Amino acid sequence: MRSLHIGATGMLAQQTNVEVISNNIANMNTTGYTRRRAEFQDLLYQNLRRVGSASSDQGTIVPSGVQLGLGVKTAAVYRITEQGSLVATDNSLDLAIQGKGYFQIQMPSGDTAYTRDGSFQLSPDGEIVTHDGYSLLPGISVPEDAVGVTVNASGEVLVKLDGQVQATNVGQIQLAIFANEAGLEAKGENLFLETAASGAPTISNPGEAGYGTLLQGFLETSNVNVVSEITELISAQRAYEMNSKVISTSDEMLATLNQLK
Repeated sequence: MRSLHIGATGMLAQQTNVEVISNNIANMNTTGYTRRRAEFQDLLYQNLRRVGSASSDQGTIVPSGVQLGLGVKTAAVYRITEQGSLVATDNSLDLAIQGKGYFQIQMPSGDTAYTRDGSFQLSPDGEIVTHDGYSLLPGISVPEDAVGVTVNASGEVLVKLDGQVQATNVGQIQLAIFANEAGLEAKGENLFLETAASGAPTISNPGEAGYGTLLQGFLETSNVNVVSEITELISAQRAYEMNSKVISTSDEMLATLNQLK
């Protein structure tokens, strides 16, 4: 019976759906996290009576035919890149992007990764780095004798040195944007890598046309809506149960068939 296989594909699809939802809920407090959504496609169809085929030698055709579907499959896990809420931290090295753009991060391998997580720190050499010590690109170092660090909306990093009235510009933060943000490959640690699907990054200063601006002392929170995720979780659970019921019913029908004498 096809329904056994169809019910199994439905259970597998809803298992994937629950896994995606659970990852969203687990990352509800992850800085810069963007929620995911599982998307599905129906499988191939068996044509028991092909639509549009001739039904007689008088030229009549079959108007609808008989097509039996074979179930469902996972087509994609799509990343929804809407802006998360901004929360104040009062930390001078916490930066939030208002609008489009990604910070550029230098990986130990030499590759460039991208992130919306702007919770930066200073390395022992005074360089602005991530939690894991990866450098923010382009490399910016804060002098040891700096008594204050200011990052303006356009990404200029200004430091106040002891005994000086005017602030000194020590670097310019730049942002990267992509034609297809959903095509970035998630690497973990709030980092993404460029792929053929995302396209090559376009680099410019914050505040330029099409680029977001920076807000110092704030962080972008996850864009996960917990109420919506719980609703989706319940819906996925019910769909899983209904597909399991299809398998149980099909098994009972086969048992009835086997009892015929």
